[in-house]
Amino acid sequence: MKLLKSMAFAFAAISITWGANAQIPVEDLGRYPAMSSLDMSPDGKFLVGLMTPPGNDGTDRGVAVWDLTKPGSAPTFTPSNDKMKFIGASAFKAGKILVRANQAWTGAMYGCIEGKSTGATKTFIQKTYMTDIKMKKFDEPFEPVKTGNGILETCAKVSDVGGIVADLPLDDTRVVVSRVSKEWEFTEYLVYDLKKDSYKLIFRENATDSLGLIDTRTGELLTKQRLDNLADGEYYFTTLIVNDAGEFEEHSQLTWTSSKRNTIDVVGKDETSGKYYVVTDQFSDKSALYMYDAKAKKFDDQPLFAHPDFSVTGISLGRKPNNFNKLLAVFYDAADEEVYYVDEDLYAIHEGLKSAFPGKTITIREYTEDFSKVLFITGSTVDTATYYLLRDRKVPELIGASRPWILPQDIGPTELVYYNARDGMKIPAFLAKPPGWKNGDGPVPTVIMPHGGPWARDYAQSSGGGDTWVHFFTSRGYAVLKPQYRGSRGWGHSLWLAGDNEWGQKMQDDKDDGAAWLVQEGIADPNKLVMMGYSYGGFAAFAATVRENSPYQCAIAGAGVANLERVGALWSNDRIQRAIQGHTVTGMDPIENTDKANIPILIFHGDRDVRVPLFHSTDFYNKVKDKVDAELVVVKDMPHSNPWWPENFNTSFNAIDDFLDNRCFSN
Repeated sequence: MKLLKSMAFAFAAISITWGANAQIPVEDLGRYPAMSSLDMSPDGKFLVGLMTPPGNDGTDRGVAVWDLTKPGSAPTFTPSNDKMKFIGASAFKAGKILVRANQAWTGAMYGCIEGKSTGATKTFIQKTYMTDIKMKKFDEPFEPVKTGNGILETCAKVSDVGGIVADLPLDDTRVVVSRVSKEWEFTEYLVYDLKKDSYKLIFRENATDSLGLIDTRTGELLTKQRLDNLADGEYYFTTLIVNDAGEFEEHSQLTWTSSKRNTIDVVGKDETSGKYYVVTDQFSDKSALYMYDAKAKKFDDQPLFAHPDFSVTGISLGRKPNNFNKLLAVFYDAADEEVYYVDEDLYAIHEGLKSAFPGKTITIREYTEDFSKVLFITGSTVDTATYYLLRDRKVPELIGASRPWILPQDIGPTELVYYNARDGMKIPAFLAKPPGWKNGDGPVPTVIMPHGGPWARDYAQSSGGGDTWVHFFTSRGYAVLKPQYRGSRGWGHSLWLAGDNEWGQKMQDDKDDGAAWLVQEGIADPNKLVMMGYSYGGFAAFAATVRENSPYQCAIAGAGVANLERVGALWSNDRIQRAIQGHTVTGMDPIENTDKANIPILIFHGDRDVRVPLFHSTDFYNKVKDKVDAELVVVKDMPHSNPWWPENFNTSFNAIDDFLDNRCFSN
């Protein structure tokens, strides 16, 4: 604890106006957090997390372990090596620690996962290891079964589907793990004994059946999901539940189709009533929590929990001996994930911490059975995530902050807003203004920044200290709007389905309408509008470049999809995801409309991106470079998704800085 406290920086409060805020240096945004991924063992004996070593400039990090039986002692630190870098850590039972690491890898993938069919693919190998607090020995209990087939073993090595599926909290030695099957094609699930180092197969997926809910008391399979492709071309997804005879029965009440895509998520079983907890939007636009009687094959008449404006996403069931299987909390997605606590102790602790840290989001990360130790996180959209340990429900002990060098006064706060699209559809969005900006200060340069996916959504990220991209732009005097355009998931069933086959069309209109709304509100300068996005957001930037009458002065596309025809058939490495989403990926294809390019564009793309291959960016760049001011930056050793290395961030941020300062508004 003492070591981490000494690492925190102290800053005096500075009074600034929106026009004079300090630009956060690129290196401060791109560097590794001082600490992240902190977790506490179930027995409260140790903490584990990622940390940059003392005196390091944020270019390296390793795994730190705190012995909580010795209050005030410094953590032990294990650095990454030159090749394999730690990217995650979590505490486990029986004194075990799970760590994840990755390293750059180039080789033949023979078309497996998202690699090339011929030649070499530049990608990453990710591995999950099990170790203990001494971190001297790293085991790989999730390694695929050896087959003797080099091609299959290479595919299995790169796919990395292995990991803990269920930790069976009442069992001291057994857990449920996943790994690639011997045939590689499917995933298998096994009960693994930590002490005996032995496995027992409980389920192997096949072409139609996939894993459902596991009984965390016994490790047995309670439900599974079946995929059927019928003659009408529709895909049907049916939940099967084990009956008293040990046989799996189909439940038509828990069936959904690829066209309607209702959410039906079996998230737990109440041992007292025998009913199942199901999150579903079959009965309302927003998902709600219902109880389902498997014997009667019937839902309860009324939801157990529903929110009028936001969708339920899941529940928390007790994992300690004194509250096992008891409903503790319900989660729903508002601006951030919100928690409705049912358990009186957790509710009281949460409310007490909210009073102690006014204006901050409180996230309870882990706690011991008697609540003598509670690990929690505070934060807001302008305050870095900060970790604390509450002992005996008394004074919280500071462990440390993730990014103490980022100052709240240099960041624009983020809020949830709504505006109407041109056809009347209500669009949620997240708006961040430059720090200190207030109504009447005049319009400012503005970035419209749609999220990736597109079947995803943004969050204000209060507990995590906000969005690094928002920090980058707002500290440079920009406003940022993150539209939750039609096709976004998590804002209701109707908004989600409204995006089908509307790529570059109505989905794009929603973003343009957000820009027009900001101009009308006096926030955005109509002569300084930027479209910037990554992945699907990169597609939106490509689309903005070729759409006529663009409201934007320039576009910035990160790892964007440019060719809809090529991506639709290859959508995702997940067969179920391909079945339900691939057919929705149609609309205005940017690569077919490059002759209409009319605004400058910066394109950046990682050379180790296998999710959206580099050809999307190179092909688009080559077709528009003679028509508009265009630049392509290929970022060395950058994958599609996080974790990015600091040098990946720095290259991307510096390219954007230069483009905005010198080329975007040159006309």
